[in-house]
Amino acid sequence: MVVLVGYASAHGSTREIAERIGVRLRERGLANHVRDLEREAVEEPERYEALVLGSAVHDRAWLAPAKDFLRHQGELLETRPVWLFSVGMPGALRGPWKRLAATEGPLILADLPGPPPYRSHRLLSGVVSRDQFPLRGRLLFRLMGCRYGDFRDWAAIDSWADGIAREVTAAFVERRRAAAHSGKSGPIGPWEGPDRTLPTSRHPHQADGNRDDSRVTTN
Repeated sequence: MVVLVGYASAHGSTREIAERIGVRLRERGLANHVRDLEREAVEEPERYEALVLGSAVHDRAWLAPAKDFLRHQGELLETRPVWLFSVGMPGALRGPWKRLAATEGPLILADLPGPPPYRSHRLLSGVVSRDQFPLRGRLLFRLMGCRYGDFRDWAAIDSWADGIAREVTAAFVERRRAAAHSGKSGPIGPWEGPDRTLPTSRHPHQADGNRDDSRVTTN
């Protein structure tokens, strides 16, 4: 069983989060490949039994390489369990502006191609630095009372990755048990068809997707 952790990063923060997820999954016994969706070709994507996909967020939208992957692999994503994460700046917001974080997750999901069925979506805080903004953006950022810094909540990221590992492992064990009960032998192949062991949230505005968004943003 191999999991794909695919990401699109603008300044490196999202890449480091994806790498952390990959390490955590590996520590929980799940082989995985961490791939930069902009710079690395994902060969034989159908061999992956589960996918964790994420992107940096600019203007409440994923970066083009991550959205292109969703668009091109739409059929595959219909037949695999998928987890999504977005990396923005909710942790940098302060005062009344912090309430904007609660509205950002559904807008990001609504902009995704499809969007694909997904198990959960997490809106994570990344690194926010001055050099990421033009002069006008820095002035607005200061007027809003926001702050620069590294707002990544590694404990929350680890916890989310652990949950993914538990779900994928449990589903695989159940599929192996079902195969043994039916008298089939040999390796268990990838999920086929939309009727999967793991249920999904098909629509981005469902309650569980919104709940996941608000749970992770801290600072």
